[in-house]
Amino acid sequence: MPTYARTPVAFERGEGAYLFDTEGRRYLDFGAGIAVNALGHAHPKLVSALTEQAAKLWHVSNLYEIPESARLARRLADHSFADRVFFCNSGAEAMEGVIKLARRYHYHAGHPERFRIITCEGSFHGRTLTTLSAAQNPKHIEGFGPITEGFDQVAFGNLNELRAAITPETGAILVEPIQGEGGVREASLEYLKGLRAACDEFDLLLLFDEVQTGMGRTGKLFAYQWSDVAPDAMGLAKGLGGGFPLGAFLATEKAAAGMTAGLHGSTFGGNPLAMAVGNAVLDVLLEDGFMARVDGTAQKLRRGLEELAGRHPLIIDEVRGVGYLIGLHCVVPNGELVGKLLEQGLLTVPAAENVVRLLPPLIIEEAQVEEALGILQRVCAGWAKAA
Repeated sequence: MPTYARTPVAFERGEGAYLFDTEGRRYLDFGAGIAVNALGHAHPKLVSALTEQAAKLWHVSNLYEIPESARLARRLADHSFADRVFFCNSGAEAMEGVIKLARRYHYHAGHPERFRIITCEGSFHGRTLTTLSAAQNPKHIEGFGPITEGFDQVAFGNLNELRAAITPETGAILVEPIQGEGGVREASLEYLKGLRAACDEFDLLLLFDEVQTGMGRTGKLFAYQWSDVAPDAMGLAKGLGGGFPLGAFLATEKAAAGMTAGLHGSTFGGNPLAMAVGNAVLDVLLEDGFMARVDGTAQKLRRGLEELAGRHPLIIDEVRGVGYLIGLHCVVPNGELVGKLLEQGLLTVPAAENVVRLLPPLIIEEAQVEEALGILQRVCAGWAKAA
C-alpha cells in the first residue's frame, strides 16, 4: 500500500554506524532506523545471539515456558522500578498493554468507572486505533473515526491544566519523558515530579512511554532515571531488540495486580529469537562503563551542535533533547535540511515542530561525532552562502 513516502535510497548492508546502499555509497547513520538500531548494524554479539538461537528454536508460543523470556524479564526488572514484564512485538503493542493495565488496575480495585487517561498534546504512542486516540493527532486520526473513548488531552508541561482535568473517572496520566515524534520536547524535572505528586494524591497510575527514550537512548538505561521520578508502568520497544522486533511493558506489582492468566496475550511475544537478541542487547548496555561512554560522547556531540547553531542561527536556532535523542529546531524547512544532509551522506529523521532528529546508534565514537558535525557544517555553510 502507498502508505510510506520513501526516500529513493535502498540499503543492502550495514556495519556499525554506517549503511551502504545498492550503489556502494556509504552513509553515516544518525537515524538508526528511527532510534531502533541501538548498537548499530551487524553488531557481532547480536548476530551471534540470533544465529545461534535460529539453529535451535524459533517459536513455541506462550503455552510453554520460555527460559530466556524469564531471564530478560528479571534483568529488566532488576535494573528498573518494575516487578512485572510482558513481552510483545512493537511499541504500539507495548502502549496498548500499558493502557489495558491501567484500566484493569482500577477495575480490579472496584472502580471500573476510573477508565479515563490524561494524555498530552504533541504525543505519539503508536498507530493502533487506541494509541492514536490517546495522542489525538488530527493528521493521524482523520478518516479512522470514531476514536476510542477514554482520553483527555492537556498541554504538555502544564501542571495546572493537567490537575484541572482530573475527574472522578480519571485513572491514569500518560506521558513521554521526551516527546520524540512531537519535536524532541523534554519534560522538566518539576513537571515530572508534579505528575508523580498528582498521581499519588488522586490514586492515579503514572504511565511513561519510553518506546523511543528507553534502552540507553538518553545516556541512562531509561530516561526516567535522570529524574528519579519512577512511573507505575511504562512501555518499551525500539532499542530493546536492537533492530529485531521486540516490545515490552513493565509495571510494579501493585499496578499489575489485576493482570491475571488469560487477560492479555501475544502469539509471537517473547519468542526465543527475540529473547536471545534482547538479552544480548542488555549484555552490551550493562557492560561496565558503556553508558558512561554514551553520555560522554553525547555531550561532545551536543557541544558541537550548539556551536554549529551559534554559527548558523538562520538555519538552526535551537538544540533540544538529551543524550542521543537530539532535535535541531530549524529556521529553514526541516525536510529540506534532511534532504541536503542525505546528499552529503548523513542520515537524519524529521519530527514535528520543524525539527530534525539525530538518533545515532549508541556505539558511535568521537570520530563519527566529528564526521557528522563536519557534514552539518558543510551543509549549513553552503546553504548560508547560497542564500
